[in-house]
Amino acid sequence: MRPEHDVVITADAVEGSWVYRQAPKAWRPYLKLARMDRPVGTWLLLWPCWWSLALAVGSGFTLYHAYLLAIFGIGALAMRGAGCTYNDIIDKDFDAAVARTRTRPIPAGEVTIKQAWAFLVFQCLIGLAVLLQLGAFAIMVGLGSLLMVAAYPFMKRITGWPQAWLGLTFNWGVLVGWATVQGELSAAPLVLYFGALFWTLGYDTIYAHQDKDDDALIGVKSTALTLGAQTKPALVLFYSLFIIALIVAGSLANLGFFYYIGIALAGLHLGAQVVRVDIDDAGLCLKVFRSNIAFGWIVFVALIVGQLTA
Repeated sequence: MRPEHDVVITADAVEGSWVYRQAPKAWRPYLKLARMDRPVGTWLLLWPCWWSLALAVGSGFTLYHAYLLAIFGIGALAMRGAGCTYNDIIDKDFDAAVARTRTRPIPAGEVTIKQAWAFLVFQCLIGLAVLLQLGAFAIMVGLGSLLMVAAYPFMKRITGWPQAWLGLTFNWGVLVGWATVQGELSAAPLVLYFGALFWTLGYDTIYAHQDKDDDALIGVKSTALTLGAQTKPALVLFYSLFIIALIVAGSLANLGFFYYIGIALAGLHLGAQVVRVDIDDAGLCLKVFRSNIAFGWIVFVALIVGQLTA
């Protein structure tokens, strides 16, 4: 391992992140491994959970629902970190060969494989503690995602569409959130879940364009390479399908008129992403990718207002 004082700042960390300014130095490699210096992934995992909770609660929001929002936040933080840790263990050789990822803790020599596995178990235990706070049906639904999580790092080796698998995995919280409140699954969360798959296809294709040259050299597959110059038309299709899914899910849940105004604004946000992004500008791809945090807030507020005006 590197000396404690020699902690490398990862290539796409948030500038001025608290991980490097305030966290104890001995903790920093592990916080980096969990992507605490890059919180956007936690938000992208959390938003489907919060959207589903908002879709399921109706207008009768209580302190219990506020509690659910909080524990889903903790769960998203822990399981996103666990997923990234697992991904970095599996992809350690690939990460060492890519300029943007060779500063991650394992290829940089800040964390050993044994330490990474131990940290992974710790994060999974936190996630399990959160899951056990939910009802029996929601627990079963939550456990259903484990095989997809385990398989995800291998998808980039066998298919040019690993982002589709990520979409199936990352948006599983839609099903868990609805199952927690309603104790069953119905058409509304299923439509939202499959629609959100296309949202992930869009934003993660943008993200993957940062590494497309290195990926092509080392044999890693991605939708950035699969779609190439057709990325922008594909983004229009992906995002349009997601907006349609949001409209249909809102209709199935009998949301009020103002929900659809919010979704129109969300659609404009996604349209602006497509117009703004330059797939050959890695820095701009990262900025557009991160803008999905704001997009998530637009949809969440639309859902709340839609429930209040139902």
